[in-house]
Amino acid sequence: MLKYKGGQKVGKGTYWNLSDGTRVDISDEGILPRNGSATYTRFRPGIVLLAGPVIGLFYVIALPFMAVGTVLALVGKKVLSRMFNILGNLVSFGWRPSEAHLTGKRKKHKGMGGDKTKKEE
Repeated sequence: MLKYKGGQKVGKGTYWNLSDGTRVDISDEGILPRNGSATYTRFRPGIVLLAGPVIGLFYVIALPFMAVGTVLALVGKKVLSRMFNILGNLVSFGWRPSEAHLTGKRKKHKGMGGDKTKKEE
């Protein structure tokens, strides 16, 4: 496993830029694309063939833990949201800002009937 910079002359092989996932195949000799800031890594084919099953083994071992973690996160989120909802209802002081009672004040109506009260419209 060797590291090479972009723009460097290299021999035959496959080179990976691990920061952005690009792969460059060089058939004979060539120059790696990009400027000197890009770093490429060359893995030998044997190492790549051996790494595949090892990475798969780690995935198979980690999969049950990921499933249990996902279930616990979903259940925990549901329980906490219910608990906060109940606590919010207990702490509430009855103010509902979305409601407005704009009916106006009652005024005395002076007219034919004497002292009758009527709502303003």
